Amino acid sequence: MSSERPWLAQYPAGVPAEIDADEYPSIVAVLESAIASYRDRPAFANLGKVLTYADIDRLSAQFAAYLLGELQLKKGDRVAIMMPNCLQYPISTFGILRAGLTVVNVNPMYTPRELRHQLVDSGAAAIVVLDNFGHTVQEAIAGTQVRQAITTGLGDLIGFPKGAIVNFVLKYVKKMVPDYDLPGAIRFRDALVLGQLQKLPKVAIDSGDIAFLQYTGGTTGVAKGAMLTHRNLVANMQQAAAWVRANIKPGDEIIITALPLYHIFSLTANGLVFMKFGALNYLITNPRDMPGFVKELSKIPFTAITGVNTLFNGLLNTPGFDKIDFSHLRLTLGGGMAVQRAVAERWKQATGCTLVEAYGLTETSPAACINPMDLAEYNGAIGLPVPSTDACVKDEDGRQLPVGEVGELCIKGPQVMKGYWNRPEETANVIDAEGWLHTGDMARMDKQGFFYIVDRKKDMILVSGFNVYPNEIEDVIALMPGVLEVAAVGVPDDKSGEAVKVVIVKKDPALTVEQVKAHARENLTGYKHPKYVEFRTELPKTNVGKILRRELRDEAAR
Repeated sequence: MSSERPWLAQYPAGVPAEIDADEYPSIVAVLESAIASYRDRPAFANLGKVLTYADIDRLSAQFAAYLLGELQLKKGDRVAIMMPNCLQYPISTFGILRAGLTVVNVNPMYTPRELRHQLVDSGAAAIVVLDNFGHTVQEAIAGTQVRQAITTGLGDLIGFPKGAIVNFVLKYVKKMVPDYDLPGAIRFRDALVLGQLQKLPKVAIDSGDIAFLQYTGGTTGVAKGAMLTHRNLVANMQQAAAWVRANIKPGDEIIITALPLYHIFSLTANGLVFMKFGALNYLITNPRDMPGFVKELSKIPFTAITGVNTLFNGLLNTPGFDKIDFSHLRLTLGGGMAVQRAVAERWKQATGCTLVEAYGLTETSPAACINPMDLAEYNGAIGLPVPSTDACVKDEDGRQLPVGEVGELCIKGPQVMKGYWNRPEETANVIDAEGWLHTGDMARMDKQGFFYIVDRKKDMILVSGFNVYPNEIEDVIALMPGVLEVAAVGVPDDKSGEAVKVVIVKKDPALTVEQVKAHARENLTGYKHPKYVEFRTELPKTNVGKILRRELRDEAAR
């Protein structure tokens, strides 16, 4: 096989070609091993409160005992979690997994319609929800199989008096907690108390059991649940851990977790991989409050941070960020969307730490390719396939293309999902007979085995028969000092079929349409020039901060 894996020659010293995906039978086994090794070390911190690995052990066991003993849930039942980053999140997640149940991560910003679809589709039997989103659950819950709502306030686990103050301010001062009525709901703290009265049985968890139903494809139509097994996630933990180990000091890491844990990137990279290393996950509940986020960062001797391009860009443009002490920072990982060269270069300049780009999908648990951690500077690639992973580029007929040619990126490895929940035909559309997952991303591979994303298949703009990739346009426009954020989309055009439109958020109020077009003419070939330039105060984004080109395209089409 190695002759077909040119990337192995580029692996950093000490990174193996293969990992053992069966070293641990389940995520729970990894958790228990971390608890045994790092019992008294801090595990999660939020709003000034710190929980140790021993605390996580005790509280997640109580929650598991509540679910099995009190709620009488059966192995394989689904439990939804609808919360931003807070201490209740890891306790719920590990409790659900220890009970042999499946976690259904729900985006808290969902509308009732989106939530109802996910609850009905997954058949969730219970939901853990933060008070701020209780009104959404109230509107969505009728006609679902949810038989127990478990509610909690952001301050509930922080201790008295601070927790009570946090809850009061959120509800009565900031008005961030709309009234809701969920008859029969139980408070999270009460569920933990009831769990203490139950004995947690030993649950046999098989590596093929579904750990997470991770919903995806909301941007492409109806959201589908990717079935991620315990083995999928253990494999991805092993792959990522092998990749970053040289940069890590087990038991000594503090990672900033600003991306929501319900998102697969944050869940695996921060919540699971760094747990394996005995790290402290510093949970940021609202990273959109950039001044508040920077203030918090200034107090923490953090060693690692993950994020998406918009998060790094936002930090770099927030006053005070340049005053932070970055002397402990050893690892910055970017994923979830393309990292722009301008952002990566500014990050290196500001922090002294290279912003290393990684690539993954919900369907690959998520890491498929990561750049070498010893990368001196941004290289524009998504990296090399991680250990035990194969990648190739295929054409429309499923033929593997040679080095340098653009086609659809396909991935094979132990981290590839079991399939989509209750959707065999959708599964067959993306996983072919040979087990290759078709990612929907257009890519090419160079002769050293580095992969480069050219664009999303469906975001590609077709101008007079020429393929135009929005990433390239955005990268070029983002290099202008007057540009804060940019999105490029294709809009209908009588002459060329489609034309390029760029939507820009200005950093410099004096920036003009003509300046943008002149810059494009200097850096892009004719058919790639933006025909339309629009300025806005903000771009539509998912709540992970990924720019929604689809919304801009739909608006233009209307």
